[in-house]
Parts: sequence; C-alpha cells; structure tokens
Amino acid sequence: MATLSLADVLNLMERAFPSGLAEPWDSVGLICGDPAQSVRHVHFALDPVAATVDEAIVSGADLLITHHPLYLKGTSTVAANTPKGALIHRLISSNTALFNAHTNADSAAEGTAVVLAELLELTEIKPVDPAQDDPSLGLGRYGRLPTAITANELGQRLAELLPATARGVAIGGDRSARIETIALCPGAGDSYLDRVRDLGVDAMLTSDLRHHPASEALEHDDAPILFDAAHFATESPWMTRAAQVLSRAASDELTVSVSQLNTDPWTTIYVKKDAP
Repeated sequence: MATLSLADVLNLMERAFPSGLAEPWDSVGLICGDPAQSVRHVHFALDPVAATVDEAIVSGADLLITHHPLYLKGTSTVAANTPKGALIHRLISSNTALFNAHTNADSAAEGTAVVLAELLELTEIKPVDPAQDDPSLGLGRYGRLPTAITANELGQRLAELLPATARGVAIGGDRSARIETIALCPGAGDSYLDRVRDLGVDAMLTSDLRHHPASEALEHDDAPILFDAAHFATESPWMTRAAQVLSRAASDELTVSVSQLNTDPWTTIYVKKDAP
C-alpha cells in the first residue's frame, strides 16, 4: 500500500467537495497539520469536539475530517486553556491533522442533501439553491417520493431513517396532508423557507427551525408541511458517504473510519405525562 501525504488526501477531497462551492461566510479547509506528513488513516466525524478528537487519536488516525469547522468566525487565540485551543494542542501533539468540508460538502454532487434524497428514494432531484457555475450543484435538494404518503407516515419514516436523537422529528402542519414532493435542507434551513414555498413542494425537512420563522411560514395558504429534525440527524448520514468517496478516490490506499458518536448537544427531552 502506497503512503499518501496529507496534501494528496486534501487534493482528493478538493476534487469531490470543491472549496469553491463553499458559501462566502464559511470556513473550510485545513485547520492544523503539515501538508507533507504521511496519512494512512482518516477518521470522519460531524463535529470537531473533544469526544471526536479523542476518538480519532485513539483510533490511530493521522487525519480527522469533520463537516463543521472548528473556528467558523475565526479566532485570536489557540491557547490550551480554551476548549478549542486545547483541541488544537491535542491534535498537534498526536500528529493528527484536522480538516473540514462544510457548505462545499452541502452543495457537492455527493453532498449532505443528496444523501438524504437517496435515503428517501427521491426522483426528479434538483438543488433548492442552484450554484451559479453549475446548476446541477447547490444547496439543498428537492424531488418526488416513490409514492404519495401522509405527512404522519412521512414523519415516522424520517424518524426511522435518520440517526436517533433525543428530540426525534417534529412536524408543523396537517399530519393528514398528502405528501408527494419534499425539499431537503440539512442543517439550519430557515433561511430557505420562502424559497422552498416558491418551489411548490408539499413538505420540507430541515433543522434548527426557530419559532417565529416557522410560525410565519405556516401561515401561508400554500405552506409546505415542515419537518424539523436535529442538526446532527440531518447531516451525519453524509459522513459515511464522504468516507466512501475518499476511499474510492484513494484506491483503497487509506484506512477510513467513521465516528460512531452522537454529538447532538441535546441528550434528553422532557414532556408532560399527559401531553398529546
């Protein structure tokens, strides 16, 4: 088995998830690591947090690839007495590089929304927000379900297909509504509520919906049924796909592993015993 350099692996990731697809506000790419260092084992995780860094180091990974950036808004310190700075020190001390692919992975041909679309077996799939340079790429995806089902049935199906989290899947709208088409906006998607309504789809799956945007969206006569799942649940299925993409591109010259940790910050939901 040939040994690839970190630069080699990053080039393979760039081909699959071009950094040019990232949103202007985003932070993607190499966070720490020497491009010349050897990489034999790559570990994928959704979040760069203490648990996934420990998991990567214990597994012997030379590179941790996450979806979310460690420093989305930049930083003026990587001091070891700060949570994120401590991660940087641990990674460097263990000779483990850190890299992330965020909104570029959302917009790519094998990105987060595409994975969800395939889980739901959608057809006639198109981007919700097409990329200017290539309209076949872009943020989100929408398409047609194999058969029409009720919103209640779709909600249960989503709960079975997505990784389990404490909050499960919430629905906004008529549970008896007939659903034939759905838009998928993994991660925080309330900025796409208007665009999705303009698409004329029957439903929308996203995460992190806030009270007022959701409430106002549902007031429209042509509002799609809203499904709100945990941020972790809508994006983490992509990790397995990304690992497969990298493994194929490297011609199996890498050991590739995927985190088994649930890094959703919410662990328990409490409800009244007599709640409907």
